[in-house]
Amino acid sequence: MRIKYFEDTDTTLVELSTNPPVETRELSENIYLDLDSNGNVVSITIEHASASSDMREFLYQRIPAGMSA
Repeated sequence: MRIKYFEDTDTTLVELSTNPPVETRELSENIYLDLDSNGNVVSITIEHASASSDMREFLYQRIPAGMSA
């Protein structure tokens, strides 16, 4: 998984797969899903990202199986 933030356009791209997208679906005015040929989500684009989240910091935490957050 890769997450890219483009400061010049205030856009976040969350890449979940390296499969090529064949379709884009608009979830809302600023959120788009890219799907592969099997209908699986390959990426999520969030426009105007700083308006909906704090883009100053990103935290990733992996929770082992059987553990609670």
